[in-house]
Amino acid sequence: MNFTKLESAGNDFILVEATGRKLDWPRVAAAICHRHFGVGGDGLLLLLPSEIADLGMRIFNADGSEAEACGNGLRCLAKYAVERGLVAGGAEEISVATAVGISRARLYRQGNNVTKIQVTMGTPKFEAKEIPVAVEPDKGNIVDIKFVSNYPVTIDSQELLLSFVSMGNPHAVCFWPKPVSDFPLSQLGPAVERHKLFPNRVNLEVAHVINRKQIEARVWERGVGETLACGTGACAVAVAARLLGYTDNDVDIKLPGGTLEVEWTGVGEVLLSGPVEIVFSGEWPEK
Repeated sequence: MNFTKLESAGNDFILVEATGRKLDWPRVAAAICHRHFGVGGDGLLLLLPSEIADLGMRIFNADGSEAEACGNGLRCLAKYAVERGLVAGGAEEISVATAVGISRARLYRQGNNVTKIQVTMGTPKFEAKEIPVAVEPDKGNIVDIKFVSNYPVTIDSQELLLSFVSMGNPHAVCFWPKPVSDFPLSQLGPAVERHKLFPNRVNLEVAHVINRKQIEARVWERGVGETLACGTGACAVAVAARLLGYTDNDVDIKLPGGTLEVEWTGVGEVLLSGPVEIVFSGEWPEK
């Protein structure tokens, strides 16, 4: 089985053209993503045909669980498809069907190379049942109709004030007054991910607002652990910051692996941009 490894700001994926293949994909994902006994990656991307879009995509986390959405994975898949000639060579935009709807990818080129990809990430959702999160109505603050912010959760005697956003997958954003390098993410991340508040588990972002155009962040990704970057996580941070009045419509999210650009006006779809690189290709035993 041929595969290609790609990365965006250090968020790395193994991509497989899965048309006609019927494998135990959760098992394959856990094996191929293993950092020591596999290729190593944060997730497995399956490129599939689609009757409603140019391409289809499924994404499996490193632990084998299937994710609903993945912004960096979406951009990696778009670059691969264009540079491998799977879509029209001169296309400026392509569509990709995912588990949470159709996303559009706008392509920026230098010659034959795609240097930057901007994708639509859908409209964020805030209702507790849509995230989902089992909030108690007398805690936290309600902003902009139904956005729940500063919801107190205590983990290992540390109180975290969390803001909840769905970008197709669940996110809890913690704004931190200090540099994010000081946050004990490896200690608190697993506990928040599997907290009883979150029936489908959750991605945890810790974010520090530098100014109205820049936020630094780290991400504990559900089913993966800490990642160098996360597209939906960057979007969740930008959305929460915009609603709380911390930032403007356009903001750079500075992650350990690089910077992602997020645009959101406060209504409608979120736009995510950033670099994508193909790392290498190889073969994996199909079994």
